[in-house]
Amino acid sequence: MLSAVAQTVPRIGAIEFFGASRVSHGKLREALHVKEGDSLPRSRGALEEALEAVPDVVRASVEAQCCEDGKAVLYVGIEERGGVRLELRDPPAGELVVPEPVREAYNEYLEAVSRAPGASEDLRQGHAVSADIRTSLAQERFVGLADLHEAELRKVLREAGDEDERGIAATVLGYTPRKRAVVADLQYAMQDISGEVRRNAMRSLTALAVLGASDRELDIRVQPTWFVEMLHSIEWRDRQQAARALSILTDSRDEKLLQLLRERAGRPLLEMAAWRSLEHALPAYLVLGRVIGMEEKALLEEWASGKRDAVLQRARRALR
Repeated sequence: MLSAVAQTVPRIGAIEFFGASRVSHGKLREALHVKEGDSLPRSRGALEEALEAVPDVVRASVEAQCCEDGKAVLYVGIEERGGVRLELRDPPAGELVVPEPVREAYNEYLEAVSRAPGASEDLRQGHAVSADIRTSLAQERFVGLADLHEAELRKVLREAGDEDERGIAATVLGYTPRKRAVVADLQYAMQDISGEVRRNAMRSLTALAVLGASDRELDIRVQPTWFVEMLHSIEWRDRQQAARALSILTDSRDEKLLQLLRERAGRPLLEMAAWRSLEHALPAYLVLGRVIGMEEKALLEEWASGKRDAVLQRARRALR
């Protein structure tokens, strides 16, 4: 099933395409054989195969997110022939696993998160601390475990053949007291073939970047390049996680980062900021507004008053 959020099969409220600039959305809709109002199909693979049969479509990714007004949003990512491609590494093949105490703590963490999805997190310590007490207690265990097993976790992250093992390492490593020491490992993981590993690494790096920005003497330097490149992923969750991270990293209005976004990510930001789900569109909208130089107050006021389209029109002119 495309969506595991709901037990019943929801209907499709919206279909959002991204990554397609030359292939028409009309041809993609024909290939999908589903439309708004239809029940959500059970086979993701069949939809992706149908899309990849469209001329000039190299790869496709389909993901459903539930729910907007009780209906699913179907996100369709397209990689076109000759288009921008997110370069990923071949999977490693080492027979490595995380230490058992780390696995146990991580499973407790996942259980806590499942009971309080969407809880806010404080990143100021250089790692996430959830507002949910059960989740924060599980995260607190990571600090001592990362300190004790840092060398093993770094090796697992780079060499383990099992993506689940690498995913655990990408999360727990962010809790080490030696924050600067693991930046390179986590940045390496952002090119992992596994989406879960990439996104766990992004979350860890975002918190490291927040700490580094608040205390320059720590000399924690997180390069934003791969956050920007992730906006070209055909996987919705990659793009969404990258946009959330960049909405935090651009808060300081660093001109080098804003210029990189202008040069490399104008189109994907415009696509994402126009998504009909306001929750999903907001991170990209904030980044886009900063890229074109809007004052923060005006940017938020336009959003709150429902004038997002005017900001998007201004951005299209500025980035043309």
